[in-house]
Amino acid sequence: MNMRTIILAGAVSLLSTGAYAACDFENTVQVKSLSAGFEAWKAATAAMAECGNFEAELDQEFRTKQPAAFAANPSLYQIGGVANGTLVPLMNDGTVRPLDDLVAKYGQNLTPNQLIKIDGEVMAVAMMVNTQHLMYREDILNDLGIAVPKTYDEVLAAAEKIKAAGVVDYPLGATYKAGWNLAQDFENMYIGFGGTFFADGSMPSINNDQGVAALEMMKRLTAYMDPEYLVSDSTYVQQQFQQGKIAMANLWASRAGAMNDEAESQVVGKVIMASAPAAILGEKPASTLWWDGIVIAKNITDEEADAAFRVAMAGLNKEMVQANSDVAVWLVAGFEPGPLAQGAVETAMNGTVPYPASSEMGLMHTALGNGVSDFLTGAKDAKTTLADIEAAYLTAAKEAGLVK
Repeated sequence: MNMRTIILAGAVSLLSTGAYAACDFENTVQVKSLSAGFEAWKAATAAMAECGNFEAELDQEFRTKQPAAFAANPSLYQIGGVANGTLVPLMNDGTVRPLDDLVAKYGQNLTPNQLIKIDGEVMAVAMMVNTQHLMYREDILNDLGIAVPKTYDEVLAAAEKIKAAGVVDYPLGATYKAGWNLAQDFENMYIGFGGTFFADGSMPSINNDQGVAALEMMKRLTAYMDPEYLVSDSTYVQQQFQQGKIAMANLWASRAGAMNDEAESQVVGKVIMASAPAAILGEKPASTLWWDGIVIAKNITDEEADAAFRVAMAGLNKEMVQANSDVAVWLVAGFEPGPLAQGAVETAMNGTVPYPASSEMGLMHTALGNGVSDFLTGAKDAKTTLADIEAAYLTAAKEAGLVK
């Protein structure tokens, strides 16, 4: 099947009620999971492991490994950690199972907005929301008399003052690594400028004034970054912050907790979270709202599916959330947002939109990830870059049967 759109059911809930019990059974079935490796997944899978016979593979390249791993028969994993976009290829391949029966058996503590429904069936359970928002060195901005930027023009003005002061190696960091990360940053900026990705069904629509404005703003920002920005992913930017090398970045909320990790951070207590900046003054933030959660593989036995879902529900409990309240904006019952969640809360409250995950968007994301760097490096002008990205998308969309 081709999945057109995934929507987070219900409004974003930042406070939940109810309680989860700690793992209250001994799991006797071998269960393995494959997910991203950021702090929230470390916390959730550690709690799942308390049930026994559970192995978690935490890998930032999970999105490229999951489709083949779940298509194997039997599947190489029972549980998958997914997000808006990474669920799409698994749904298109038909390798994850509906969860309604398992929710009825073991999901009594789930809230409605955790249930990701597609064509009326629960296909995933969300555990947290995530968004890219502004992180900044409060001490540096205060020392230089810089107000917290609310727009990208203000970010550029602040970066110029920070550069002139010479207090860090680079004023800005960004997840501009060529491929998935770079595409995501373009999409955020393009949405911020009011752009839409498709017209007349699945036909691409990015070669326009909004697309040019997004590319040009991204290019202007690079003047204040590490020159190696095309290899800069979330971990790279996180470490730049932790090592005191940058002063600001639009980074994932799931990375906020790492700023105060005394074992690896030199800036504990100095990095503050705020709403993602807007591309246009008075408009919504140039960001997108994501969710992360679990799916259960289709190509496994019913006994394995039952054990996997029960382990997952036991791990996503109140005790885990309260012990890790700073590492995510949890959707799990018992979460109370603290200062590190403030940026995500503000970004959501300021009107950021859910990431427009779909089969078409997956192909567009790939084309953007491969093409945007041509403009940033000066290999092509903006209109040519966007035209070539549209052409690459159309080739892939025709092969996938999305465009005739």
